[in-house]
Amino acid sequence: MLAGQIAARGGQVRVGRTAQVWHAATVGEAKIGLVLDCADPEALAEFWEQAVGVKRLGAVGDYVYVLLASPSGALSKLLLQRVGEPRVAKNRMHLDIETPDVDAEVERLEGIGARRFEEQARAEHGSRWVIMVDPEGNEFCVCDGGSPR
Repeated sequence: MLAGQIAARGGQVRVGRTAQVWHAATVGEAKIGLVLDCADPEALAEFWEQAVGVKRLGAVGDYVYVLLASPSGALSKLLLQRVGEPRVAKNRMHLDIETPDVDAEVERLEGIGARRFEEQARAEHGSRWVIMVDPEGNEFCVCDGGSPR
């Protein structure tokens, strides 16, 4: 529906209440790279490689940065970045691992070092998910992506 509205306006859309105009024909989709702050990028890379099937492309410095990417290029790159300070609050953004079998995926991830943040799964608006943490305590969810049952 939105694509049809954009086309009907000649590729222009007003953004919010401002006079800014976005030109669909001249602005391409941006690729998003993800950066995860952590204490030990090398160790955390081992977990995320197994968790989502990405491969290590390389590291910079004394493992200050470790870059992970999917072999097919279908997933966003994940850069693990060493930081000196510990995480002190809930992540403002997190990753969702979407799968048709939430329980089996949670069990698999627990086997490679993840832990449940909450024991019980949550369900809302036709979606079901489990909140987990990676070995350094970074939150992520395992969810069905709202897939029909």
